[in-house]
Amino acid sequence: MKFLCDVHISIKFVKHINNSGIECVHINTILDKWFTADYTIAKFSDVNNFILITKDFDFKNSFLVNKSPKKLIKINLGNISNEKLIEIFSLNLEKIKSIDKEHNNFMIEIDKEYLNLLTY
Repeated sequence: MKFLCDVHISIKFVKHINNSGIECVHINTILDKWFTADYTIAKFSDVNNFILITKDFDFKNSFLVNKSPKKLIKINLGNISNEKLIEIFSLNLEKIKSIDKEHNNFMIEIDKEYLNLLTY
């Protein structure tokens, strides 16, 4: 399992995931950095088997309409601190690992109170 974080996810979050032993890459370090088009991010994520983590609603639409990115985590937490995002993500990490093992194509939405799963 490996993650690709979109531009609106902090570098601090990426470092935390990497420090936990899971590969995590930020879009600002690859491709055209923050100028990379959403379509290119989704395609790169699919080709390289990344789970894309984003706050961008456009990726949810792309998942539903275009079936890409194939693996998506949509963060619906608004403007919360990095520490709170890390805490909520960490609490759900084992469930995310399980979903990744069981499904080739999925979207997980993380809200403060729940984790919602959609597969195809």
